[in-house]
Amino acid sequence: MSAKVTLLTYTPNPEMTVAMAAKLCYSPSEISNIRDGLTEEKTADFIDMLSNIGHGSPFEHASFTFGIEGISRACSHQLVRHRIASYSQQSQRYVDGTKFDFVTPPEIAKNEKALAAYNKVIEMQSKAYSEVRDALVAGYIREATGNCDDNDEEVIENYRNENKAKFNAFVKKANEDARFILPNASTTKIVCTFNARSLENFFAHRCCNRAQWEIRDVAEQMLKQCLEVAPHLFKNCGPACLFGACPEGKMSCGKMKEVRKKYGRE
Repeated sequence: MSAKVTLLTYTPNPEMTVAMAAKLCYSPSEISNIRDGLTEEKTADFIDMLSNIGHGSPFEHASFTFGIEGISRACSHQLVRHRIASYSQQSQRYVDGTKFDFVTPPEIAKNEKALAAYNKVIEMQSKAYSEVRDALVAGYIREATGNCDDNDEEVIENYRNENKAKFNAFVKKANEDARFILPNASTTKIVCTFNARSLENFFAHRCCNRAQWEIRDVAEQMLKQCLEVAPHLFKNCGPACLFGACPEGKMSCGKMKEVRKKYGRE
């Protein structure tokens, strides 16, 4: 699977929102007339001024909500490290993991030997998840009913037909522990909301060539969609090397020229 990013919603007229906040900071405007005179050109001027002087707080008034799917848990663990944001992630407690989707890293996909080993382990984990979950569910049923039947399948099937509500509760309880088997490769879905200032920081770190390939792909998709709805607000966003020396020092990818060409900043 590959990552898919969808910009679900965002602050209406985000650039105007930022400009109004900036106008209040630098003029004697009243709230009642704060919109007055904010033409498209004036709005752009305010945003440019804020970027030039490093005044970031007005950018926090514009927020953007994304739906992200097809990413691995390894990727989502990186995403949620960006703390000035809100997240709602699909739960492995409530969603069945017996046939989980998973991400295959490109370097593994193009290596026949590595791919065979990778797929073998994924298959083993999927089978083990089902076995652990079913064993736990059967155990919970025996505790509740006193059933002494050794056949887990029959215990589960009979109880499922007799008491569907309690059976579903047992399954969710079993999922809670069975999920420990699921790999970082298993896919997840997440909804996240950032303000524009936090996004600028996110893009600086995650659009960088030094970022892990999967979250870099997510960041680039997010930036592209932000530029479509607020081009002036995000025109100075991207990897940090677009705007000066690479902050990675000795750890630099050494491809600053290529990166600047990619972002149209040759």
